Amino acid sequence: MSRILIIGGSDAGISAALRARELDSAAAVTIALADDYPNFSICGLPYLISGETPDWRALAHRTEFPGIEILRGHTATLIDPSTKSVTVEVAGTKAKKVLSYERLVVATGATPIRPELPGATLDGVYLLHTMADSFAVQQHLTDHAPKTAVIVGAGYIGLEMADALTKRGLQVTLLSRTGTVLPTVEPSFGHIVAECLRRYGVTVKTAISATRIESAAPESGALLSVTDSEGARHAADLVLLAVGVRPASDLAHAAGALCGVNGALTVTRQMRSNLPDVFAAGDCVETYHRLLDRSVYISLGTIAHKQGRVAGENAVGGQRVFAGALGTQSLKVFALAIARTGLLEDEARAAGFDPLTIEAEMFDHKAYVPGAKRMHVRLTAERGNGRLLGAQIVGDSHSEIAKRVDVIAAALFQGAVVDDLNDMDLSYTPPFSSPWDPLQMAAQIWLQAEAEQQRPGEDSRALRQ
Repeated sequence: MSRILIIGGSDAGISAALRARELDSAAAVTIALADDYPNFSICGLPYLISGETPDWRALAHRTEFPGIEILRGHTATLIDPSTKSVTVEVAGTKAKKVLSYERLVVATGATPIRPELPGATLDGVYLLHTMADSFAVQQHLTDHAPKTAVIVGAGYIGLEMADALTKRGLQVTLLSRTGTVLPTVEPSFGHIVAECLRRYGVTVKTAISATRIESAAPESGALLSVTDSEGARHAADLVLLAVGVRPASDLAHAAGALCGVNGALTVTRQMRSNLPDVFAAGDCVETYHRLLDRSVYISLGTIAHKQGRVAGENAVGGQRVFAGALGTQSLKVFALAIARTGLLEDEARAAGFDPLTIEAEMFDHKAYVPGAKRMHVRLTAERGNGRLLGAQIVGDSHSEIAKRVDVIAAALFQGAVVDDLNDMDLSYTPPFSSPWDPLQMAAQIWLQAEAEQQRPGEDSRALRQ
């Protein structure tokens, strides 16, 4: 009987445990969980804060874990590969335990970055990465009835929380150190997202960073004051720091595990670390990128689930290989949906490709059906051979943006070229699409752009329909 110990009970850890038990029902699988919330959806926290998901218990992906022992409130403090043991501290006590294993899966996730600026630890300043964080924010909203909020950081969490806090009736100011919000998409799409935020009342400040947080003067009527890099002060009853995460790799690294990109644990595509019988998966590890053919660092729940499944299978003797990621992701901000997969143009060029990108605008379905909305598509592929490299789509949240980017992701996974999109048998009915889906229209525009790019005096890189 295999004895498998897993450190961490979020996406990767639970996926590893479930897969191990699926394949070996006799395996003794134990999860050491630092908190009390196994397999909760951290991605759902903004919807809990907004009130759209009123009961925090609904964020649990599952509540039953048959055949799996879950040790709640057990924080791992030491991995000893020589004795195949892990030392844990038990919450609420001074007790320590030593847990033995035959195979270990490290699924410690990521840690939110608290920027080093004065006042970052004041009361009323929060991170949002754990259930405990969400409870603290909720308590602040209940106790202080804040009217204003400043969000530092304009990535996924920052934008989702701008939406959530606006829904709660707060006046939100968003500070972005980058030139546009959501730097994971091209600037032209970032501008579209920023305009959406402003339409819903969010004050958006770009190319600006926070330099100091301090208690506000009593006469200001606010709890805190945030000073930005231009010297302006922003009153806030609540401040959220959302500047990104780093891999929680310190525990395994201290035991001798190698680290690579961004300090993430180095693993093979079988999710094996360099330590004997130690696997690792999720936000604490590097990710093999299918297009780049090398390791990168991407923190996404979808990837963590897949890597955990691979680790769990191999921990019971399998030989499964992680197929790789493309960075496929989607986001909803108010009535807008944004999605991307593969490489941006600059990323493709830096990787040695010769990319050509078109940006097209078209209706999401037949215009004669009420409710048709315009959507924007950026399609990137390699000149000469037409190999698909990536896509970004922005449009109405009811325009099937996420599923459309999934079509491109599937094509990328199979090494498709642009013209392959035109051959795909995609569905059509007037309320949902057109006989040529917008993705296929974009493909035809890209092919036209490539054919015309040698003609003098013409710029076909940004054709619009």
